[in-house]
Amino acid sequence: MYWLLNRKSELSLENKVLLYKSILKPIWTYGIQLWGSASNSNIEILERFQSKALRILVDAPWFVSNEIIRRDLRIPTVKEEINNYGSLYINRLTNHPNQLANKLLEETSDRRRLKRFKPLYLQSRFNQ
Repeated sequence: MYWLLNRKSELSLENKVLLYKSILKPIWTYGIQLWGSASNSNIEILERFQSKALRILVDAPWFVSNEIIRRDLRIPTVKEEINNYGSLYINRLTNHPNQLANKLLEETSDRRRLKRFKPLYLQSRFNQ
C-alpha cells in the first residue's frame, strides 16, 4: 500500500487517513482482545507499525513526534484502542443472555502458570 500512501501519491490527506482506517487498522485490530493480553513488547510492535504508517501518510519530518501526528489526525493509540475494545468486550459479556458468558467475568483464585493478563483486566492494565 506504500504506493498509495507515500508522499508522491496524489491522494489527499483525508483519503489517505480513510485508507488507513478502512484497510490497515482492521488488520491489527482483529483479535485485539487477545493482543491486549499479550506482553508489552508485542504491543509495542503494533505501536511502531501504527507510527510508521501514520508518518508515511502525512510525510512528517523526523523532528515531529508521533504523539503530535496522532493528535492532529485524531487517531487513538494502540493502548487506547485496546481499552476501548476491552470495555466493549466486558459490556457485551455483562449483557449476554447466556449465563456461562457472564461467568467469564467472575474472578477466580486459580493459580496461573504464566503471568499473562486476562481480557477482563485490560481496562485497568493501560489506565495506569
